[in-house]
Amino acid sequence: MIKKEREIPIKLVKLEALIRRLPMNHPKRGKMEEETAKLRAGYRGEQSIDYYLKDEKNHFIFHSLRLQHKSTDFFQMDTLLLHESHVVILEIKNASGTLCFDRTFHQLIRTQNGKEDAFSDPIEQVHRHQKLLRHWLAQHQFPDLPIYTLVVISHPSTIIKSIPPYSETVAKTVLHSSQLVSRLELLSKRPHNLSLSTREKNKLSKQLIKSHVPANPDVLAQYKLTADDLISGVQCPSCKQFPMKRIYGLWLCSLCRTTSKDAHIPALNDYHLLVSETISNRELRRFLKINSSQYATRILISLNLQSTGTYRNRRYILKQKKNASIMRRSFYNSKYHSVLAVDVVSDFSLCVG
Repeated sequence: MIKKEREIPIKLVKLEALIRRLPMNHPKRGKMEEETAKLRAGYRGEQSIDYYLKDEKNHFIFHSLRLQHKSTDFFQMDTLLLHESHVVILEIKNASGTLCFDRTFHQLIRTQNGKEDAFSDPIEQVHRHQKLLRHWLAQHQFPDLPIYTLVVISHPSTIIKSIPPYSETVAKTVLHSSQLVSRLELLSKRPHNLSLSTREKNKLSKQLIKSHVPANPDVLAQYKLTADDLISGVQCPSCKQFPMKRIYGLWLCSLCRTTSKDAHIPALNDYHLLVSETISNRELRRFLKINSSQYATRILISLNLQSTGTYRNRRYILKQKKNASIMRRSFYNSKYHSVLAVDVVSDFSLCVG
């Protein structure tokens, strides 16, 4: 039973927005596209695991659960499975080629097309999550449940190898996604000294969801950029060029002549993702490239946003309201090889159209 749905990583959504608003020849664009591709591949790998868990009834399922450890440290698990007698942490890797687990030097060596690359050891990573989750359970006064760890390789044709003498350890921890259900059944059949009641299991489930802290990375700061580096204006939904012009209540693309009533919505989503959760009339005019404060006021009023401050220093809140039902959703566009965000992040996505 799914208790927390999987969402598209907010960092991926932000990087997609950043790439949209950077010049094609920007020197940092290549590095961003590389990171975006890695995040996208990881997300697709995580999604592919969901197929094998769709009929799971013995576990509560929590996807992308991010918990706090101490005051400034967080740890995020790809998937956590809560059984009445134990917990299972899944670390999901979407990698093709040949993967060799080197436990001596704590690294993962991938060989693909004759090229070798080294990565951090996912077994080490999931063991760290195991230790931190055990501390978290103790901190919240829950029973010391057994915590099992699995590294799931989502790509079905990936070859898994290990360097002796640790082959047995790797075999117990690493598996293909097609083996996941049978492995979970074996873990459930193990004798356990402790069993949570339905009430205790529900209480722990609620605390896990309550304790989840969504990530909110500042991708501009990460790449040492500012809002001045972004391309401002409304992007044409058809030809993707900047900027569209505001004419008689419509947005007009001077290149392909496309018109739109609400093309400013994605632009304000980009502003929310990259610049600020609030915006003033003046900032909106600057970002959307419109001269009239009356036009800007009409747009802000039409979006039905909450605001703070008096007339002269009024700021409009772009972030999602607590009671909003909108969630981040995504789909994979195979033609453009891109994860596209639908109904992304903000309430005002629903206020028009």
